[in-house]
Amino acid sequence: MSLLPHGGKLVDRFVKGDRRQEVLEKVCALPRLKIDAYAAFDLDGIAKGIFSPLEGFMGEEETRRVLDDMHLKPGIPWTIPILLSAPREMADRFETGGMVALEDDEGEIAGVLHLQEKFTVDKRELAQKVYGTTDENHPGVKYTYELGDVFLAGPVDVLKERTIEFQEYNLPPSRTREEFARRGWRSIVAFQTRNPIHRAHEYLTKCALEICDGLLIHPLMGTTKRDDIPGDVRMRCYQVLLENYYPKEHVMLSLMPVNMRYAGPKEAIMHAIIRKNYGCTHFIVGRDHAGVGNYYGSYEAQEIFSRFDSAEIGITPLFFDNAFYSKRTGSMATKKTCPGTEAERISLSGTRVREMLKAGEMPPPEFTRPEVAKILIEWARKGAE
Repeated sequence: MSLLPHGGKLVDRFVKGDRRQEVLEKVCALPRLKIDAYAAFDLDGIAKGIFSPLEGFMGEEETRRVLDDMHLKPGIPWTIPILLSAPREMADRFETGGMVALEDDEGEIAGVLHLQEKFTVDKRELAQKVYGTTDENHPGVKYTYELGDVFLAGPVDVLKERTIEFQEYNLPPSRTREEFARRGWRSIVAFQTRNPIHRAHEYLTKCALEICDGLLIHPLMGTTKRDDIPGDVRMRCYQVLLENYYPKEHVMLSLMPVNMRYAGPKEAIMHAIIRKNYGCTHFIVGRDHAGVGNYYGSYEAQEIFSRFDSAEIGITPLFFDNAFYSKRTGSMATKKTCPGTEAERISLSGTRVREMLKAGEMPPPEFTRPEVAKILIEWARKGAE
C-alpha cells in the first residue's frame, strides 16, 4: 500500500520566512472577512495538508463535480465540498483577483484568501447532496442554511495555526508520517471517534491491530454538537484507556482538528481520505459511521465504499459489524463470531449510558472500563449540578 497523500502531494499553505513578513505587511490594507470557528478549522485543515490536495476553498466547478460525481477530478474521490461563505453585501465589496484577510473567531488574522471566484449554490441542493436530507433538525443541514449566500474561492496563505486543548497531541500529517517511520510501522490503522472509547470500540481496534503494525487512535477535535461529550473529558478517557489497556509500542494517540459534519456515508469517505493524508494505510469503518439521529442506515457508511475503485481511495477500509459483550462466550464479539440471543448480549444505548452516568451508576465492566466510567460519572455529575 502506497503512503502517498491524496492527489500525490502533501499540501502546506503556512507562510514562512521572508514571505510571511511580506504578507503581514499587506494585511492591514486588505478588506477583511470575519469567519467563525468552523471556517477557521477548515482553513487550518487546508494549511496543514489534512485536506490535500486542496490548496484553498473550492470553486464552483469543483463543488459541482463533488456534489454530482463525488470526485474533485478523475481519479481523485472527494465527497464533501470545503467552502467559505460570506453575506452577499460583504462579498460584493471583495474584488475577484484581489486578496481578502480572514479574521478568525479569536479576533486574529488567520490567513489571506487569494480571491479567484465568487459563486452561489442552492443551499437545499447542497444539503441534500451532502447530507442526504434537507431537514434542518440535522446539525449539518442547519449549519448549511446559516451560511452566507455567496461562496468565495481561491488558494489561501495561512499565518496562524489553530491551537486546541491538548495541543501537544495535535500532530499535523507531516509529523504523524515522521512518527510512523520512526517507529518502523509500515501498516497503520486509524480509528475515528468523537466519543469515549467503550469495550466494543476497544474490541474493533484490537482486531484491526492484529493485522497492522500500529494503531492510530485519532479523535476528532474540531467543532461538534453541543450535546457531544467535551473534548477535554474525552481526552482523559483516551489517556487512561491507553495507559492501562493497550500496548504502548503499537498504539499512538493524536488529535484530528477537523469539524464534525455528521454527514454519514459521505463523511466516512472523507475521514478515510484524511487518514490517508496522515499516513495511514487502513481505516476502521463501523456501524453508522459519522451518523446522527436516524438519517442513515446502520451500514450505509460501509456500502458507499463500493462506489469507488479501491486504488482511487488509496486506503483500505476495514468494515466491522456492531460489537457487544456475549454472556454465552464470556467475551466481546459480533453476530459474525458469536451465537446467542439478544438477551445474552450486553450492548447499552447511548441514552441509557447517559442516564446511568447522571445517576452516578457505574456502567457494567462489559460495556466500559471502570477507569473510563469514573471520568464520565464525574463529568455527568458536574453537568447535573
